[in-house]
Amino acid sequence: MVKMGYAVGYLLVVGGRQQLFTENTLTPIIPLLARRDMETFQRVMKLWAVVLLANLAGAHLAAWALSNTPAFDRNVQHAFDTLAHQAVAVSFGAAMVRGIFSGWLIASMVWILAAVEDGKIAVILVLTYMVGLGSFTHIVAGSVDALFLVWNGTLAWTAYAMGYALPTLIGNIIGGVSLVSALNHAQVVAGTPQNPLKKN
Repeated sequence: MVKMGYAVGYLLVVGGRQQLFTENTLTPIIPLLARRDMETFQRVMKLWAVVLLANLAGAHLAAWALSNTPAFDRNVQHAFDTLAHQAVAVSFGAAMVRGIFSGWLIASMVWILAAVEDGKIAVILVLTYMVGLGSFTHIVAGSVDALFLVWNGTLAWTAYAMGYALPTLIGNIIGGVSLVSALNHAQVVAGTPQNPLKKN
């Protein structure tokens, strides 16, 4: 049930056409791989910076609200605390590897959504449920867990930044860019089919 709630959260964000950082490890990379110039690279970096900062600002706000407002009773707060500790109880290497799988799944979701007309809700739910089921790390969703502990004084800011956020971010980028974007771009170039991402 908890994992399905995780997937529903993704459905609200992705289905609502809000910008999620890991979605942008695919779409902007296609033109970068095609042109490979400094101007396109700078545009991608700017987009990533803006979206990531906005996503993390939202994660900070959500974590603060969960830990510092009376909206949830003590039992719910305890459940949040337990889930958050489970989320951050990983080594640097494990967080990065799990982040690779997470980035791959989310970028795959974006690619599939661009190619299908029907069943988009099912695609979002199934692939993001797999992220939760595998306990894969995600820089935005996972930051809500980690920052919940930061705001209630359990986790230090440096531990969040260096022990969770950094390896997760690296993994998400590797997963989205290397394992999906490069491979799918190679298929597009080799077979010269229409890129489904251009449909929208």
